[in-house]
Amino acid sequence: MPVNPADSPILGTLYGSDAMRAVFDESRYFQRMLDVEAALARVQGRLGIIPNSAAQAIIAAARIENLRTEDLAASARNVGYPVVGLVAGLSKAAGEAGGWTHWGATTQDIMDTATVLQVRDGLDLIEAELAAILAALTAQADKHRNTVMAGRTHLQQALPVTFGLKCAVWAMPFLTHLDRLRQLRVRVQQVEFAGAAGTLASLGDQGIAVMQALATELGLTPPLAPWHVCRDALAETVSFLGLITGSLAKIATDIILLAQTEVGEVAEPYDAGRGQSSTMPQKRNPIASEYILAAARMVQALVPVMQGAMAQDHERATGPWQAEALALPQAFVLTHGALLHTRAIAEGMVVDAAKMRANLDLTHGLIVSEAVMMGLAPVLGRGEAHHIVKRACDIALTEKVSLADALTREPSVSARLDRAAIEKLIDPAKYLGSAQGFIDRVLAAAR
Repeated sequence: MPVNPADSPILGTLYGSDAMRAVFDESRYFQRMLDVEAALARVQGRLGIIPNSAAQAIIAAARIENLRTEDLAASARNVGYPVVGLVAGLSKAAGEAGGWTHWGATTQDIMDTATVLQVRDGLDLIEAELAAILAALTAQADKHRNTVMAGRTHLQQALPVTFGLKCAVWAMPFLTHLDRLRQLRVRVQQVEFAGAAGTLASLGDQGIAVMQALATELGLTPPLAPWHVCRDALAETVSFLGLITGSLAKIATDIILLAQTEVGEVAEPYDAGRGQSSTMPQKRNPIASEYILAAARMVQALVPVMQGAMAQDHERATGPWQAEALALPQAFVLTHGALLHTRAIAEGMVVDAAKMRANLDLTHGLIVSEAVMMGLAPVLGRGEAHHIVKRACDIALTEKVSLADALTREPSVSARLDRAAIEKLIDPAKYLGSAQGFIDRVLAAAR
């Protein structure tokens, strides 16, 4: 039975995805190690380092079905690593050719390269969701570019904004994440093949040629030198996942706040029974957002594990390397689960424009007091305009009247502006500044 709920057949539906779990599944990992062994045999057979017939036999035998779980477990428990048992099983399946298996390689070569292949597959899934969320959020930004709502700072109404601008701001980091991902792939999708102490001495003067050919065979790039103890790329990968979940957590936080009963402006997509309470039939809890926040906290907690594992001793580490296997797969699984939740929200969010307008009118014009001040400043001077509008705001708050009513009591205002002009000045839709321009800039970048 799984200990971590992210790997559970029941709770795992909330924390992760079957697709990402399949990428990092243990049997998939062993198949990836066999893929590396097969690619190595193919390259060495082609270069004449091992007999080509032996290479073909190894390639044919490099299937997970040829390994016994019991043998692998016994070997791993005894040796401390899984590759000895894997090579033994592969050699046995390859028959007489088995003696040529794993030629010149070391355990960490096989495990690191298999991990990189998993990371590549995992990043493919991550990239697809990043692109889908970006597309959904930019579509919402365009759709709601004129949906006026209260902008909030310090959880208080501040100035009018549009929901389209909020969606554009949510979308903007995904442009950067996709750019980061393109850069990250170059650094992390590298083969590891360097032999016992990083010299490939067992292959004489053919070591680098084999490394380069193996990289090509697996669709990876060759490093400048061994990275057995240079773990920055894998640490960067999990740090990148931490950044992604941070952006998802920002969206989830806003959704939770906007979905509060007293606010009621945006809600998660609703299916019958989703987010319900066991005792309160009226509840529709923002359940997806809650699991996004949980995933973000956990992924970000795994970042220091990976960065701490960079402190590796000499040419092969005694402990930090093993910590990576505890952190990296879970970071991928949790991030992908959070991305799927976010995509569902981005594509299907329920937006209540009428409630947004009603909330915008709660202060009876106070939210656009800055607009009034800026409108009067050219005539009265900025200092005097601020003083007059502040006095009008105090009256509006104390006497529970609208800002328009309070402003008409100010002789310096009423002498210059009639009631219609004042109403126009305090229309929230007329004080949106560059909101449309910012939306256009994000949409253009996304295109």
